[in-house]
Amino acid sequence: MTGTLTAPERITLTPSDDNTPVARAIVESIANAHEPEHYLWIVLHRPDGGANLWHAWTDGGRPLGDEVDRAALAAGMDAADWLHIGDLNVTRSTRGRITVEAYPLRPVLADVESGIRCDQERRAGVQRVLDCAAEQTGHTPRPTVPRWLGMGPALIARRS
Repeated sequence: MTGTLTAPERITLTPSDDNTPVARAIVESIANAHEPEHYLWIVLHRPDGGANLWHAWTDGGRPLGDEVDRAALAAGMDAADWLHIGDLNVTRSTRGRITVEAYPLRPVLADVESGIRCDQERRAGVQRVLDCAAEQTGHTPRPTVPRWLGMGPALIARRS
């Protein structure tokens, strides 16, 4: 039997400013490296000093994150509670220009359901930061801290 040699197909690479496919692959790789039922807050720091925020969920994380949000909103929790409960449960890591905050959603849900709330001193500090930001940007200060920010895709998609 005789074979015929053919030249391999030529691949042409085109420069692009769109790094979304690469970022998506990075985020997927990070999510695959984490345990199930986690919400991931991933920041890709760019060389120009900017950053891109990505939200990701590991297996089982999407429905559980939405359950956390429903419970938190039903309990009247706000952004200060979101910060406090998040800080109690987060694991932070950095790889090069990538920062990952991983929130295990079962313990977060347990904290929400048990009624853990932000203390008044920190809540007042959050309000001061919001008031200062409003003043510096010419907006009217909010009278209260905004509602729970979200750990599930449904609520996060609504605020994006």
